[in-house]
Amino acid sequence: MKTPFRTVAVIGTLAAASIAITGCATTTETGGEPAADDISIAFVMGAESDPFFQAMKVGAEEEAAAQGVELIWQGDPANYSAETQIPIVDTVLAQQPDALVLIPTDPVALQASVDKAVAAGIVVANVDTRVEDLTDVLTFITGDNTDGGAKAADALAAKIGYEEGGSYEVVVGLTSPTATTNVGRLDGFTAQIEAEYPGIEIVDVAYSESNPEKAATNVNNWLTKYPGLDGIFAIDGTNASGAAAALEAKGLVGTIGLVGYDAYPDNVAKIEAGIFTALIAQDPAEEARLAIRTIVEFIRTGETSTPKEVVIPNVTLDANTSAADLAKYTYVAN
Repeated sequence: MKTPFRTVAVIGTLAAASIAITGCATTTETGGEPAADDISIAFVMGAESDPFFQAMKVGAEEEAAAQGVELIWQGDPANYSAETQIPIVDTVLAQQPDALVLIPTDPVALQASVDKAVAAGIVVANVDTRVEDLTDVLTFITGDNTDGGAKAADALAAKIGYEEGGSYEVVVGLTSPTATTNVGRLDGFTAQIEAEYPGIEIVDVAYSESNPEKAATNVNNWLTKYPGLDGIFAIDGTNASGAAAALEAKGLVGTIGLVGYDAYPDNVAKIEAGIFTALIAQDPAEEARLAIRTIVEFIRTGETSTPKEVVIPNVTLDANTSAADLAKYTYVAN
C-alpha cells in the first residue's frame, strides 16, 4: 500500500532545486543553536559504489564544505539490502551525529532506525528513497519516479514501433521490491502502458540487488525465455549497465529496445552507439545538497523553508539530446 504524501513541492527543473524553496516551514523540538562548525551530519546509503551514490557524494561533500559542517559518509561497499544497512546505521548513530540523511533500502525495515535516531534527538532526512512513516522526518527529497517511469514507457513504445492492434512483450529489471524509487518507477511505467499502449505486455520482472552482473544474468534468462522479446526497461543505473552488457554480448544492440535509468558516464556514451534508446536522468548531487542545506538551516534556526516533501523532475536523454545537455546531466564522481 502506498503511503499518501502530505506536502509536495515540485522543482521546475533539475537545477532549480538550488534556488530557495518556499513552502510550509517545518519545526520540531530537535532544533538547536550549535555553531556551524560543530554540526556533524551522517549520510547513509545502500550500495556505496553505485555511481548514483558517488554522484550524490560529490554534492554532499560540496555542500558540507560550503556550510562548514562535518560529513560522515557511510554505506556498504556493494550490497543493497536492509540486512547490511541497519548495522551501518547503528554504528553511525553511536557516533552521536547532529543529523542523519538516510537513503533507506527498505521503507519498513529501516523505520526502526529512523525512530531510534529521532528518540536520540538526531534530525533525520530521507533522500531518494523513504521510510514508511515520514511524521518525524524533517524532509524527503527525491526524483519524480512515477513520471520517470511514464517517460520510459513512452521512449520504449517509440523504439519498438508501437501500433494499435499490435502485440509486444517487454520486461523490467529492478534492484529491489522494497526500494520506493523502484516501486514508483514501475507504477508509472505500468500506468502509462495501460493508458496509452495496451498492446504492450509486461511479461516479467526480476531483481538484481544493485549488482550489474546479476542484472546481465536476468537479461540472458529473459532472452532464452522470451525469444520474441521487444523491449527492456532497466529501472536504475546498475540494471541499465547489466542489461546493456548482456545485449552487447549477444549482438542484439538495436534489435531489442533498451530504456535505462540514471546517467552513468559509461551508459550516456552508449546512447550515441544506439545501445540505449533513452536514459532517464536524475540529479543526485542536488538532492544531497538540498538535504545538507535544509538540515543546517534547521539546526541553526529551529525551522526550515524546505517543504516536507520535495520532488525534483527528471530529464530524458536520447539521440536527440545535445552534447552540451548530455555532459550537463551525466553523473560526476570524485
